[in-house]
Amino acid sequence: MTIESTNAAYGVYTEDVPVTDVVHALNDAGFDNEDICLMLARSHPISMIVREASFRNADREASAVAAGLIEWLSEFGAVVIRTFGFFIRSQMFLHALVTTREAPDLCGNSEMLMDLGFSEEDAGRLEDQLCEAGVLVYVACSEAAQATWAEEMFQRIGARESAALNPRQESDTAA
Repeated sequence: MTIESTNAAYGVYTEDVPVTDVVHALNDAGFDNEDICLMLARSHPISMIVREASFRNADREASAVAAGLIEWLSEFGAVVIRTFGFFIRSQMFLHALVTTREAPDLCGNSEMLMDLGFSEEDAGRLEDQLCEAGVLVYVACSEAAQATWAEEMFQRIGARESAALNPRQESDTAA
């Protein structure tokens, strides 16, 4: 499965919505962590913990929390912290998100979003939203019906925006 041929869905959340709740709902519905990509604003609380992680820190409790968080994030297909860096576990996300040598500099920008299948207009709009303290949760799906179901789940879990992305639909529209 490649991003170009994959159906997907996404939900955009504010920092007030616990990302763990969204992920657990997706897991309970049968979505694997490897199919999930999290894109976090640089100012999101999770991003701040990762950026400030120091394993030489004298505060063992804070170091343990950071280590646990990084371990959890490493289970996902990809995690992108806007303008900071990324973790990528899935080959599918690796090929979509690391398309140039400048990929680390492009973290969370509109080009990276377009590489995930967003239109140029949507990518620009979502990039603006990721400048805030929000998070975009993206899930790759094997079928269009699964993407529609994921979109509905995102709505039920409080996404301020959600949609299903169907590559066949986009190529039909372009033709």
